[in-house]
Amino acid sequence: MPPAFPHLFQPLTLRHKVLKNRIVFGAHTANMSVDGWPSDRHLGYYRERARGGAAMIVVEPVPVNAQAVLTRGNFRCGDDGVIPHFRRITDACHEHGTVMIQQLYHVGAHGDWDNSFEASHSPSGAPSMHDMDGSHRMTIGEIEATVDAFAAAAHRAKASGYDGVELMAAYNAILEQFWSPQANRRDDAYGGAFEKRMKFSGDLLGAMRRKVGEDFIIGMAISLDPGSPAALTIEQQIEIAQWHEARGLYDYITLGTGSYFDFTKIIPPFVYEDKMGAPFAEAMKAALKTVRVQAESHIRTPENADYVIASGQADTVSIVRGQIADPHLANKAKAGRPEDVRGCISCNQMCWGRRSRDYWISCLINPSAGREFDWGGDTFTAAEKPKLVLVVGGGPAGLEAARVAAERGHRVILAEATGQLGGQFRLAGLQPRRGQIADLINWYEGQLTKLRVEIRLNTYLDASDIAMIEADEIILATGSQPGMSGWQRGIPHRDALPGVDGANVWSVEDVMRREARLGKRVLLLDDAGNWRGPGTAWHLAEKDHAVTLLTADAYVGRDLARTAADFPMRSRLRKLGVTFVTDSVILEWHGHAATIRDLSTGDERKQPFDSLVLATTNIADSALHDDLQVKAIAHHAIGDCLAPRQAAAAIFEGRRLALRL
Repeated sequence: MPPAFPHLFQPLTLRHKVLKNRIVFGAHTANMSVDGWPSDRHLGYYRERARGGAAMIVVEPVPVNAQAVLTRGNFRCGDDGVIPHFRRITDACHEHGTVMIQQLYHVGAHGDWDNSFEASHSPSGAPSMHDMDGSHRMTIGEIEATVDAFAAAAHRAKASGYDGVELMAAYNAILEQFWSPQANRRDDAYGGAFEKRMKFSGDLLGAMRRKVGEDFIIGMAISLDPGSPAALTIEQQIEIAQWHEARGLYDYITLGTGSYFDFTKIIPPFVYEDKMGAPFAEAMKAALKTVRVQAESHIRTPENADYVIASGQADTVSIVRGQIADPHLANKAKAGRPEDVRGCISCNQMCWGRRSRDYWISCLINPSAGREFDWGGDTFTAAEKPKLVLVVGGGPAGLEAARVAAERGHRVILAEATGQLGGQFRLAGLQPRRGQIADLINWYEGQLTKLRVEIRLNTYLDASDIAMIEADEIILATGSQPGMSGWQRGIPHRDALPGVDGANVWSVEDVMRREARLGKRVLLLDDAGNWRGPGTAWHLAEKDHAVTLLTADAYVGRDLARTAADFPMRSRLRKLGVTFVTDSVILEWHGHAATIRDLSTGDERKQPFDSLVLATTNIADSALHDDLQVKAIAHHAIGDCLAPRQAAAAIFEGRRLALRL
């Protein structure tokens, strides 16, 4: 039988190394260091992706000097003390045949003084796109010192067991700042004409090669952001790459998307199309002769990756979030089991969402990410004593608990009161551009079938029914119900919205179940700032409703800002004609109108609407939990029936509990 992905699993020579396939786990900030040292959390995280079949891993960026420090979790710069810590990681990953690369970076003007406590250095003293600071125009001596710092960092990486380094020029980092006539306004040897703007990177790469010798890979990471006039174009980037190739200065180039001028495309959420970086990689590959070309940015699946390689768009592909979601993506694809790959849903909630809050990263659909050292990776040990496990509720908490319990050898019954699995998560998957959630639920259904979980749909169980099953372990994952009081964070002293129990009031769940009978003019109260409100507004606007989205926050999608999805979401809603009312609350619902207060001025007005839709915090469905407690029937409660939260908490609790059974 021919292999499922014949192009993806062809080996590739990269300088002195041979990659066993074309799948790379590219650079990203995992933010897991402890006091600047690589930690056990790091070790488990990278080792699991090596064990899962990645041909090459690019470990997260290391700042080359004090001015380059960007995050709290950055590794220590200029300190040989990191070498034995990194050596643990490289040795562990080499055991699985993985080529190990370390990314080095310096973002120039876009540093973070709150973390570095140093003025940011740049070619021309440009303002930062990271915060409101300006930067320091580098002297010749400081440029030469930075070149030396890069060379020293590369030498340190080699001593740490890395097979090479990758330099980050992407997103308008310092290398691109020197290349760009927009950012580089110098009139000395490092600025002006094209050749002079190349001098910094030419000096730097030459110094690195002299330090590390020939048997060491050097790569370059760039990005394209056509929507930002300040960013370099693909034509400019090709000219720059050809200049470096002609001098043999690096071995591969990887092309991503986005920049500090438009952050939303750096880690594209689901509102963007798949394979965003592939067209740029294709153009670059056609222009280069010897340098290997890698495509990155929203290449989520083995099917995506194989297409990119087969069509000649790139030599390798970087799949980051896809291998965070399923660290064994490569091995499953090689074995012809792509249906077993747990596909990334591009939500950014626990990867970039946690990183943006300066936490170590994880994954909504794979809570083992970042916990591999504690949970034994993303595989499961057999239970010492198989049990009969009853899971009540087929939402994300129940699905994960049932799956992991079955993986560990327990006999599992999953009872769901409705005719479909997925719970309210399935409703989220019905919002525009969110079909990846439906794909995930289908994946769960396939896995449960393979694991011989007994699924009982349309099965409502009360406490007496549960007692009759005589399960060894009872898991309640009964979820939550819409909170219909109209309580708002903007006026927390009011328990309920006057008039909310009257006519024409619906929940977002009613809307997505197609149970709401809505008029033309819809007022949507968004009290959470997550996808429940804007996603439903998007759905309604596409159905030709005149939607007004009201929030007490200063802007729509406050909670989505940490996922980099808020701006493209607002842009889409604006284009659909949705009206935004911010810094406001609803004082009363009149059945066909609302009294609205502007929190910034205190002004009140009455405005006509046909329907009110509530996107407010849900209420735990704890009735069964309470009944079981009264009957003294031991059980576990997880997910929304414990406390209403987002899907990440539900899946985490399902996994954690099943690992303990």
